[in-house]
Parts: sequence; C-alpha cells; structure tokens
Amino acid sequence: MPDDVNWWNLLFFPPYNTRLVVVSVTLLGVAAGLAGAFLLLRKRSLMGDVLSHATLPGIGLAFLFAVAIGSDGKSLPVLLFGAVLSGSAGMMVVLAIRRTTHLHDDTAMGIVLSVFFGFGVVLLGLIQEMPGGSAAGLERFIYGKTASMVRQDLVLVAAVAAIVMACCLLLFKELRMLCFDEDFTSSQGWPALLLDGALLGLVTAVTVVGLQAVGLVLVIAFLIIPAPAARFWTHSLKVTLTLAALMGGISGWIGASLSSLLPGLPAGSVIVLAAASVFLFSLFFGSARGIVVRVRAHLRLQRRTGRQHLLRAAYELLEVTTAEGEPV
Repeated sequence: MPDDVNWWNLLFFPPYNTRLVVVSVTLLGVAAGLAGAFLLLRKRSLMGDVLSHATLPGIGLAFLFAVAIGSDGKSLPVLLFGAVLSGSAGMMVVLAIRRTTHLHDDTAMGIVLSVFFGFGVVLLGLIQEMPGGSAAGLERFIYGKTASMVRQDLVLVAAVAAIVMACCLLLFKELRMLCFDEDFTSSQGWPALLLDGALLGLVTAVTVVGLQAVGLVLVIAFLIIPAPAARFWTHSLKVTLTLAALMGGISGWIGASLSSLLPGLPAGSVIVLAAASVFLFSLFFGSARGIVVRVRAHLRLQRRTGRQHLLRAAYELLEVTTAEGEPV
C-alpha cells in the first residue's frame, strides 16, 4: 500500500495523464449531478438508464455505416454521433408512448430500455463476426475505459458540463415549475413538452460523454446517486442542485484518483463505489433527512410526549375530589 506522500500527491498533484482523467471525470460528475437532480424531482431517475442503454444500437450502426462507406469505424466522433441519435430516438419513443397511451412512465422506459439494448447486443454480435470487428473496441462503451481518455475528451466533457450548467441556470425557474407541477406550467403558457425535451436533451448529452468514462452500464449511477444524496442535507432546491453537483464532482475525483492508484480495479466501478460511499454517509448523517437526525428527532418527540402524558396524569389526579366534593 502506498505511503501518505503518495496518497497526497495522487489526490492533489497527480501526473499529467492522471490529472487529465481526474479533471474530466470530475467535470462529468458535476454535470451529471445537476441533470440528475432535475430528473429526481421529475420522478424520472431511470430515464438516464434508458438513455444509456438506448445509445448502444446507435454505436453499432455508426460503426457499420462508417465501415460501409470506407471510413474508420473506430472514429470516436462518429460513434458518439451515433450514440446521440440513438439516445435521442429512445427519448422520443418514451415521450411518445407516455403521451399517446395510458401506460405509465416506468412501463414506457422499461419497453424502450429492453428493446434498444437487445437490438444493440445483436448489432455488437454481428460486428464481432466481421473481419477485424473483434478489434473495434466497442465493448469499452459498455464498461467504460477511463484510462484511455485524452485531451480531446477533456475538452468535450468540459464543453458539455458548461452547457449543462448554463442551461440549468437560464431555465431554472421553468424547470422548477415543470418538476413540481407540469399542469401549472402549461397553464401559465410555458411549453411543457419543449422543456421536458430540453431536460432530457441535457441528460442525453451527459450520458453520451459519460460512455467513455464509466460506460453505459454504470453512467446511470452518476446521474442517480448524487441527487438523492444531496436531498438528505437540505430542503432547498438551489442548495440541492449545488450539493448534487459537488457530490458528483467529488465522487468522480476520488474514484478516478483511487483507480489510478489501484490499476487492477476498473475505473468506472471505483467511481460508482465512491459515489455510493457519499450516498451512504449522507443517508446516515444528512442534516435534513439523515437517519441519525430522524432518530434523534423521534427520541425527542417521545420524551416530549412522555412529559406531556405525565403532566396530564398529574393534573387529572389533582382534579379528583373527595366524597365531600373538596379537592384532594
């Protein structure tokens, strides 16, 4: 196990390649925390899971199309563009099912997730049978390949994080209304469907850029975990958004740093475990809704109730009169 100096240098003064990965994953965590907070309030936390799995067929189709026209099927921009198209298609199918049928959100999301992911697995199987298909490296989008991130990935993640933060600031009032009361938003003249699409568009962007870092299987954790962890500390929406972004960034920073220290462990899994640790700490010690705070409040309520019962019993005894009608 490395000594204290190595831990300190790793967390605060890592080598260039490690620093690039850590900064990229930290920015991704900030963006995912913000987008995930609105998804949580919208009661669509699993939408990130749907979008992440819906990107798989787009990656496979983009590879096949690039190979068919004689281009490089391994080109990251081409593959990510296919992921964006496929993820957006999955998002629109979910919205279409929800608005044109009587099915609930969870049913629509389950249908899209299973169908799109099954189609993507079939495409990956076909690609594996192609000459050179086994060397395409498309499986890195399933499990993530954080160590392979380069400067261009950092620029892409930083751009997406900046867009997500800017949109959350500019559309804060509208997204807040949408999350708490969609009917009221429509009655005030705001385009609820367009706002819904904008929110899911932000989630799609975060999901696609997160494929390289943690993979489509685990990117959902980056979207889901920071938001409920933040809710244990506050009842304010603004503070929740801030804490969710911070917790997402901290989880990415610690997870990527530990992964570089322990190269035998997959980076995506370590990042998710770091986020889970933050969630567990918040679950127990959150100042607003944590287990410890609720238990203490319950014990205080029991003591107060017990005192009230004791005083009431004493008062009732004092009200008892003797047979002559005089107080005891």
